Parts: sequence; C-alpha cells; structure tokens
Amino acid sequence: MGKSREIKTRIKAVKNIQRITRTMQMIATSKFSKAQQAATSSKPYTEGLFDLVAQLASAAGDIEHPLLETQGSAMPELTLVITSDRGLCGPYNANIIRTALNHFRGNSAAMTGPVEVVGKKGLTPLRFNGVEISTHHTQFGDKPRYEDVNELAERYMDLFARGEISAVRVVSMKYYSAGRQAPEVTQVLPFSSDALEQADASGPSLPYEFTPDAEELLGSLVPAAVKAVLFQIFNDAIVSEHVARMVAMKAATDNAGKMGKSLKTQFNRARQAQITTELTEIVSGAAALG
Repeated sequence: MGKSREIKTRIKAVKNIQRITRTMQMIATSKFSKAQQAATSSKPYTEGLFDLVAQLASAAGDIEHPLLETQGSAMPELTLVITSDRGLCGPYNANIIRTALNHFRGNSAAMTGPVEVVGKKGLTPLRFNGVEISTHHTQFGDKPRYEDVNELAERYMDLFARGEISAVRVVSMKYYSAGRQAPEVTQVLPFSSDALEQADASGPSLPYEFTPDAEELLGSLVPAAVKAVLFQIFNDAIVSEHVARMVAMKAATDNAGKMGKSLKTQFNRARQAQITTELTEIVSGAAALG
C-alpha cells in the first residue's frame, strides 16, 4: 500500500510540474512573437544604414571619421556580454559564456580591457573563470528600450573617440530564424561591415554630389549606424532567449508527460500486485478455516 501511495504522490507532483512548464511555454511563445516582430522590423533600417554609410564612405574619397579609424593595438578593448536575467532557457547562457571565454583567451586586449555584462546569468560564470566585471547593466530586461541602448552607444563612442579603448565588441546570441540561433562576437567599434569593405574594394561606381557635404553626412550617419547595430544586437539576443526558453519548456513538458505515463504504469502494476496479494490472503484464510 505504501508503494502505491508514494507513486500516486509522484504522479501528482509530475502533473503539477507539467502544468507549470506548459504555462511557461505558452508565455515564452507569446513573448517570442512580439520580440521576433521587433527584431525583424528593425533589420531593414539597420541594413539600409549599412549600405548608405558604405556608399557614402566609398564615394567621399579621403573623408575620414573618428568612428571608422582603427586605434592603436596597444589599447584595451571593451567587451559587452549579453546574457539573460532568468534561467530555464536551455543552453542559451552557457553557449554565450563559452563564446566569451574563447574570445578572451584568444584576445589579450579584450581580457585586460573593461568587461561589461547584461543580465544576471553571466556574472557568476565569468567571475568564476577569473574575468573581472567592470559594469553590470540591469536596466535593459527582456524589453530593451532604444533610449537605454542609445545612451550606452553614446558612452562607447565617446570612449572610443577619446582613444581610451581600441574597439568595442559584443558577445551575444544572433537570431537567424526560429530554428537557428548562434553565439557570435560582433565588432561595433570601429564601425565596419562587409558593405564597407566591398565598397572600398570596388570604389565608387557613380559620381555623387553631397548636400550637406560628405563629412557632415558621415558625422550624422555613422553614429546613427552604430546605435542601430547595437539595438539590433539587443533585439536579436532577446528573441533568441525566448526561442530557447520556448524549446526548453516544450521539452520539459513532453518529458513530464512521458514520466507521468511511466509512473501511471508503475502504479497500475503496484495496485494489481496489491490486489492479487489481498485475494491470495483471503483465499488462503478461507482454505485454512475450511
């Protein structure tokens, strides 16, 4: 009797867990839909700025901008690691931390430079591996505002322009599709892109007249492009986190269902054995009295 009661208690506990994980899966799915819309809707603007800055830099000739210039290699680099505030999202945070540690091991300028972390889940693993955290950002959450990202980008551009850091790189999860996300190290400063490199290689294909002049246009477009890139990185990280949590909670719900079925089978067998034992005792008692 005791065994069947124990199994019945476990069945009840598994059902409660299954209800919780199913609810969390539904919440993650809802948040994923909203975050995906935000991430995909901002990509055309970011890509458009990339192309515009590339064409302008190529056509402008010798015009330079401080955010496009490479600083001295002896200067430290600033690294921003974007993790989540909450767990239960599978290997999401572990993959980001592993990528960040590999980046530090292969880049001494990044290891000796300031390291900033977004999210609570990245603090302990990085400190455990000997990484000194200079700043922990808590203002972003799972709905980063452009105003907060804009303020962060302004500070990074100011540090870079003053020559205090040689580069700004962000370690985060990049969102490609609902079925594919990958941790990547993205260079934010000095501002560069494949479009810029291709434009420099091919040279200007058409003559341009600038109003206002090219230097003033670059002065406005390059900071805007840096901010757009950083905001896109945050959006990709958030939508990737919701995907990871949705997948993890679905797997937990399915596993709870399988465990519930297994425990129910065990309960039925234990109950059947108990009934058989009781019938045997009754028959044996009746035979002894007869």
